[in-house]
Amino acid sequence: PVFAMLSRALRCAPWRSSPRRLLSAKAAAARRTPLFDLHTEFGGRMVEFAGHQLPVQYAAGGIVAEHKHARESAGLFDVSHMQQLRVCGVNRDSLVSFLTVADVAALAPGQACLSLFLNGQGRIMDDLIVSRCREPHFYLVTNAGCAEKIQAHLDHWAGVFQARALDVRLEYMDAALMALQGPRAAEVLAKGVIDFKLADLAFMHGRYATVFGVQDCRITRCGYTGMDGFEISVPPQGAMTVARALLDGPLVKPIGLGARDSLRLEAGLCLYGNDIDETRTPVEAGLMWTVSKRRRQEAQQRGSEAFLGGEQLAVASATKPEVRRVGLLGLEGPPARHGAAVFAENDGDEPIGVVTSGCMSPSLNQPVAMGYLRRANSAVGTPVRFEIRGKRYRGVVAKMPFLPATYYTGGLR
Repeated sequence: PVFAMLSRALRCAPWRSSPRRLLSAKAAAARRTPLFDLHTEFGGRMVEFAGHQLPVQYAAGGIVAEHKHARESAGLFDVSHMQQLRVCGVNRDSLVSFLTVADVAALAPGQACLSLFLNGQGRIMDDLIVSRCREPHFYLVTNAGCAEKIQAHLDHWAGVFQARALDVRLEYMDAALMALQGPRAAEVLAKGVIDFKLADLAFMHGRYATVFGVQDCRITRCGYTGMDGFEISVPPQGAMTVARALLDGPLVKPIGLGARDSLRLEAGLCLYGNDIDETRTPVEAGLMWTVSKRRRQEAQQRGSEAFLGGEQLAVASATKPEVRRVGLLGLEGPPARHGAAVFAENDGDEPIGVVTSGCMSPSLNQPVAMGYLRRANSAVGTPVRFEIRGKRYRGVVAKMPFLPATYYTGGLR
């Protein structure tokens, strides 16, 4: 019943398309993150999410209130379910360069980038953050829902490299991960960091630091909301200390999965399993910006010797895709959710596409969505109709993000 209420509140796609549910006996057996006691203290409504117990929302306020607080001040998210690992060894650059589309050679020490794992067909296995650390390793953060698949993938290829007498090692981390997001995030975090000035840390850069007295934390200036913010990897024994310090005052409130989803959708960011998966290429998904000019040239010249799936990606990028990922605004009616068919303005019997994520935007007070449309119908401003519960409602193709990004682009690089 609670889950149904939450779905009605925002109508966000993931709650209908993925196995996330209120705590049953099976869900109760899911892993607890190092912040579990904090969630119960704040009245978190817990669900199973990618094998972990995480809050959809908290007792005070609800999803919309949490969403607005993050946009106006700052929110703290438990993202400890994400997979964190280090790639070490003399030949670590070669392994990361082969397994992702990241332009590893262009990453300066301390710099991070959004990247993709491709399969042998040039389709998206997962998206991830790749950081070249000042220390002799890469730091990778991958999606929880793909953890087993990606770990097996990484282990296989690390073994292949090792069999060729190349020095690579994978170190999977047992660490908490929390995201502090919003316009007041830097102000709050700065109180607990004395190793350096946060103003010197630009967007998509990171470094290790002591945070509120907890050593060996890693701070990366990035996030999943389109706003300024940080992801903070913390040794599990120090997670509660850091979280309580960040929540000590009115500026930061804990935020659950519900608001995390609506925030990322307003920012036009993909959710793996909904908006991208192994049926999609980076070309269709509008993610070719993650593949630098140099990497594209390498794929054209060396194919899959440059990186896994490189040959297939080069072929896909040389032709216009039949479908494209686009932003969509609803002009009437309820929000279109995951799986809703999209039709041309003159209706017709054949859909021109499908919605992959959708909700009522708390910031715009308007339905927003993203999905895949035929290329001929994908131009911004094209009128469309969404089929929702047997009725068709007017909408329009729109630019993403739906809200302007406010990433922090100052600081030292």
